[in-house]
Amino acid sequence: MPQYKKPMSNEEFNLNFAQIKPLMSDTEAYYESSRCLYCYDAPCITACPTGIDIPLFIRQINSKNEQGAAKTIYDSNIFGYACGKVCPTEVLCEGACVYNHSDVKPIEIGRLQSYATKKSIDSGKKHFNFKAPIGKKVAIIGAGPAGISCGAELSLHGVSVDIFEAREKPSGLTVYGVAPYKITNEEVLSEMEYLEAQYGFKIHYNKFINTRSEIEELQNAYDAIFLGIGLWRSSELGIPGEELDQVTGAVEFIEDLRMQKHQTQIGGKVIVLGGGNTAMDAASESCRMGAADVVIAYRRSHEEMGAYAFEYELAKAAGIRSLFNVMPVEIIGSTSVSAVRFVRTKVEDGKVTVIDGTEFTEPCDWVIKATGQSRQEDLLDMIGIGRSKSGNILVDGEYRTSHHKYFAAGDAVSGGQEVVNAVAEGKKAAKAILKNI
Repeated sequence: MPQYKKPMSNEEFNLNFAQIKPLMSDTEAYYESSRCLYCYDAPCITACPTGIDIPLFIRQINSKNEQGAAKTIYDSNIFGYACGKVCPTEVLCEGACVYNHSDVKPIEIGRLQSYATKKSIDSGKKHFNFKAPIGKKVAIIGAGPAGISCGAELSLHGVSVDIFEAREKPSGLTVYGVAPYKITNEEVLSEMEYLEAQYGFKIHYNKFINTRSEIEELQNAYDAIFLGIGLWRSSELGIPGEELDQVTGAVEFIEDLRMQKHQTQIGGKVIVLGGGNTAMDAASESCRMGAADVVIAYRRSHEEMGAYAFEYELAKAAGIRSLFNVMPVEIIGSTSVSAVRFVRTKVEDGKVTVIDGTEFTEPCDWVIKATGQSRQEDLLDMIGIGRSKSGNILVDGEYRTSHHKYFAAGDAVSGGQEVVNAVAEGKKAAKAILKNI
């Protein structure tokens, strides 16, 4: 019996995808903030990619100064609320908490962060004084975490900012690519409305920049252009059968889930190919959508998975099974999927090799590919920007690309990290742009 029944309404969907980091009440926040030791050389600050002064904002919460706590957070991380919910705090700030050395539960920093910033979002409190306009204009392509972070920092320093977003909603990965049990669309968009009202940058929606004339228009009209385009669609496996019905990419599946909710289609037996955090999300989500049997298949061992341990545990708790040291060689079916043919593998000198004579078939009616994402190569080719062998945008120490007018940060540069990393890099890139325009 599956652990979850297929949701047939938004209410049932929300129940299956209940938040794993629910908002704290005032009483919960007070008592949790009381546990903090306010370390002088706080390791939690060092562990945070955006460098939030965590002991300070927790002390402010404890003294009932929630708006001051929110300002402390937003000073460093413009996605303060969202990151409090979607960050892998277990391996970042909370993972660095000194309580871990005493077998004591670490401070729930992420939930405290969301608690404080929610106070400002709900009240519309404006925290920052803006510098006078400096007569400079910057275009940002992509309204994801890196683009919004860059735009907010530039706006704060008197730059006129226009953000061009290909889709109809902002926030990129946060609204389209994060598991619904981590944050809801309503929460993401509420913070985005707050940020737009506070910083005054303009977002132009459904504006997909993909022609030479559009690129030239931007280059002529703006003093600098920032690329916060992230990654693209799920990568192809390069094996027979990928074109069959009921074969989908993890990115596309998660996007459908966030937009369509209970109306999203899923099979009875699902195989998820991959061993990263996205694979864990897709597998856990499949269980929560009512799939009777969900299998994660990874070409290396459990110990070599890229996924965080807590993400794997979350997927296991939802009811997934695992196949390790297996590689897909064919997706079988006539028009739709009926099985996946695998071969067993071993790792020698760090490289995956197949074991001859070990092929086997695993029946299924749905396959989710979670083995990486492609890049927006056409756009980058038109601009003429240098890239690494893996396709990531190459930048110097100031986030400038090989084209003097373009700067870049986030997943398009790193190849894929957390929301908080993109936020941190977007802000650093903005500071570099300010020095160079």
